[in-house]
Amino acid sequence: MARDINYKMKMNNGIEIPQFGLGVYLTKSGRECVNAVTWALEAGYRHIDTAKAYGNESEVGEAVRNSGIKREDIFITTKLWNDDHGYESALKAFDKSLKTLNTDHIDLYLIHWPVKGKRKDSWKAFEKIYESGYCKSIGVSNYQINHLQELFSYANTIPVIDQVEFSPYNYQKDLLDFCNKNKILLEAYSPLTRTQRLDDPKVLTIAKKHNKTVAQVLIRWAIEQEIVVIPKSARKERIIENSNVFDFELDVTDMKILNNLDEGFRVSWDPTTAD
Repeated sequence: MARDINYKMKMNNGIEIPQFGLGVYLTKSGRECVNAVTWALEAGYRHIDTAKAYGNESEVGEAVRNSGIKREDIFITTKLWNDDHGYESALKAFDKSLKTLNTDHIDLYLIHWPVKGKRKDSWKAFEKIYESGYCKSIGVSNYQINHLQELFSYANTIPVIDQVEFSPYNYQKDLLDFCNKNKILLEAYSPLTRTQRLDDPKVLTIAKKHNKTVAQVLIRWAIEQEIVVIPKSARKERIIENSNVFDFELDVTDMKILNNLDEGFRVSWDPTTAD
């Protein structure tokens, strides 16, 4: 599977998304975030994932504007936070994010969390936002199969993406298969388990075999799963390291080992409890 950092995947609305990107969750607002996004763009990243809840939308927008790269060449994702669910409030929240990012459009807007009792109204607002042209694509985050099935019952527009925590240690194969069947791309956040599994001897053996780091192996695993992946780092050397995953491939034996590491391990919230 020959890929490079510019490789894009086509979503169900025909728009392409860079398979590899930078997540900025827990990246501090101010200089830390501006620097992280700037370094990522300099390293060849063209996909930045933020959210209202992260408190760093303005810094993402600043770094993108100051990069010297054409806006249409950078893919920006942001998200609707839980407090803003509902039809009118979701419309207002989108407008605020658009203003905070200080950009003319948002490439992908996601429902951050499946809030009970308000998902339908929020999705109807998303469909209106999509029709406005100020948002190129709409999707969801942390939706499980039951949440997606519910959405299908009232949606006129199917989400292009479901962004979830996904790693070999939380290998949601049933969700991946469901999304593939319904032409929804899966997107992995926390693919590096926030460093909590980077000492796994099984993965270390694979990393040594390819002269790579464990983090690089975990990112490459996600790429081999044909999903979008957005590792987070605020350190320049790690941002560069994370992007150097396109000069090797995992073989069948590697993938079998990695695919059998699942333990339902999460470093973030558990959406299976959201009814």
